[in-house]
Amino acid sequence: MKKWIVGLATLLLATTLAACSSGTVANMKGAKITKDEFYNEMKDSTTGQSTLRNMIVLKALEQQYGDKVSDKKVTKQYNKIKANYGTSFSSVLQQSGYTTKSFKEQVKTSLLSEVALKDLKKPTQKQIKKQWAKYQPKITVQHILVKKESTAKTIIAELKKDNSEANFKKLAKKYSTDTATASDAGKIPAFDNTDTQLDATFKKAAFALKEGTYTTTPVKTSYGYHVIRSIKNPGKGNMSDHTATLKKQLYTTWQSDTTVMTSIMKKVLKKANVSIKDNDLKDVLSVYLDSSSSAASTSAAN
Repeated sequence: MKKWIVGLATLLLATTLAACSSGTVANMKGAKITKDEFYNEMKDSTTGQSTLRNMIVLKALEQQYGDKVSDKKVTKQYNKIKANYGTSFSSVLQQSGYTTKSFKEQVKTSLLSEVALKDLKKPTQKQIKKQWAKYQPKITVQHILVKKESTAKTIIAELKKDNSEANFKKLAKKYSTDTATASDAGKIPAFDNTDTQLDATFKKAAFALKEGTYTTTPVKTSYGYHVIRSIKNPGKGNMSDHTATLKKQLYTTWQSDTTVMTSIMKKVLKKANVSIKDNDLKDVLSVYLDSSSSAASTSAAN
């Protein structure tokens, strides 16, 4: 989920407090813990303040963009994440301090923040052009990874005699140390310029290849030496043909940018005109709003 929002699991503390029907949270022999005691303890802790801050953020987002994110959409995204973890999902949730409910709250906040971002920040032509300079379309390649440069040169010599995909498959099976791809002709899942898993040197060499061509010199990375062959490369084309993709890439980058998302939440919270009723919590939104704004909200509330 997005880096800028954390700690939604602590909503459970607030839920626990609200669930108490009387003024007493816990009884024991000769003593008790009241709601007021629990509340005062909570508000003096970073956990309690984080809980309140995240509750305010979610409420403000729901008020302004709630009609853009349905429960069905939240459930769909939740199930997608759950499927990615498979049978380990429950244990991952538990280890991270989440319940199904609290994690769905986080999913909802993330989806709402995405809507807010697209509403409040529009890519400029300058930003689109800058993204275009980095842009590469999705390509598909196959590779053979070996430990020695001399082995890579031997493979390249073999490809000069027969540059067919069938021959590359045979060479991959014979030489490649990449066990995950060797049995599948060295094929790698399609990737573009936004990929963060592959080595930068590898990607640069792969993007430079036209369909059906291969690297005529070994490509050295921290893993060893690669021989790369292009299976599919549609070419970069014209910027005007990829404007939607470029904007999507910019939004994806911004969603992981703490500075950008803090700026977006500042706008959302200012529009919400939040009033903090407890003076001890007047700075709870200082992460997003300057101290003077927080103080003014508290003062107005009193």
